[in-house]
Amino acid sequence: MPTWKDVTSQNPQHSENYARRWQAMIERGVDIDGEARLIDALVPRGARILDAGCGQGRIAGYLAARGHDVTGVDIDPVLIAHAAEQYPEVGFRVGDLCGDDLPGDFDLVVAAGNVMCFLDPFGREAALDNIAGALQPGGRFVAGFGAGRGWGFDDFMAMATDAGLEPENVFSTWDLRPFEEDSDFLVAVFYQARSA
Repeated sequence: MPTWKDVTSQNPQHSENYARRWQAMIERGVDIDGEARLIDALVPRGARILDAGCGQGRIAGYLAARGHDVTGVDIDPVLIAHAAEQYPEVGFRVGDLCGDDLPGDFDLVVAAGNVMCFLDPFGREAALDNIAGALQPGGRFVAGFGAGRGWGFDDFMAMATDAGLEPENVFSTWDLRPFEEDSDFLVAVFYQARSA
């Protein structure tokens, strides 16, 4: 699967089109908040949350509106600009999960919407290490992505465990349906097992 940088370099309008697509869904009243509802349920009110690969900010905006202290990071400056305009109460910044030091001491880090699959395959280990390092001890990491996108579920789970993220639960959807061997989507909940 190509990285996000590959996609946007091949189609310079991709980010604008992507942001418009989500905005159109919001305007039509499509429920786009399933991931955010799950994250909200996993943490106490006022939690510090990092939306890793936040895109146009929909999850971060939902969580901030419910009283959480949210930071959004994305590699795409076009999407960060859309996010900052739409959700000014959230601190957004451009950053690469594979290379940049992430801000730290979060109660939860979320990577929804196939974010993990758009990472450079050679940077995946670094990204998971960075995510683990951004969590306070006992903090959670929640990631969701589809099968057939270049990162097998078993490989992802093993690499996350190697980064010090202990599996807590796995589901096949953001509404907590059980994960089966033939599931084509994974939502994995981990906790930070290493002490600071």
